Amino acid sequence: MSFRDAIAEWGAVAYDVLLETASRYNDFVTYKELAEKVQEISGIRTKSQMRNWIGKVLAVVVNECARRGEPPLTSLCVTQNQTVGDGYRFVLETAGEPIPDDLDHHAAEARLRCYRTYSTDLPADGGTPTLPPQVTASREAAARKAATARPEKIELCPEHHTVLPRSGRCDYCA
Repeated sequence: MSFRDAIAEWGAVAYDVLLETASRYNDFVTYKELAEKVQEISGIRTKSQMRNWIGKVLAVVVNECARRGEPPLTSLCVTQNQTVGDGYRFVLETAGEPIPDDLDHHAAEARLRCYRTYSTDLPADGGTPTLPPQVTASREAAARKAATARPEKIELCPEHHTVLPRSGRCDYCA
């Protein structure tokens, strides 16, 4: 089988896997899990590293969702640390949307559209855009660190009014 045919088959399987993922509110799948599932379900295997072909598979899904006028199922696919990664930009470019500063927040909103369309267990209130647990934890830790960080006291040379190096001695006075 040609690589092009394998990509087409994997893309069709990935669409189905992501559609099933969207049926469960706040569910998502990692690139690695998706790569394993498409090979297992299709029976088509490769020894090539996932990073060399999974983007092409997701491009098939992006184009299929766009063709059908469906929400972007690829927003349900995340990296091992549960971020969408830079590959998510392709989804936005295909849709002709501007690239936001926060790809993960945009993907959370896109995932909610998927859940609202396909979920069988959507909350009565319609749900909310939700970041995956690891992304939430990482952002909360960064916010705590920023809140407790003390600004470094800057000392100036009284004669030259330049910032003193860590040694505490002005380079010009020495």
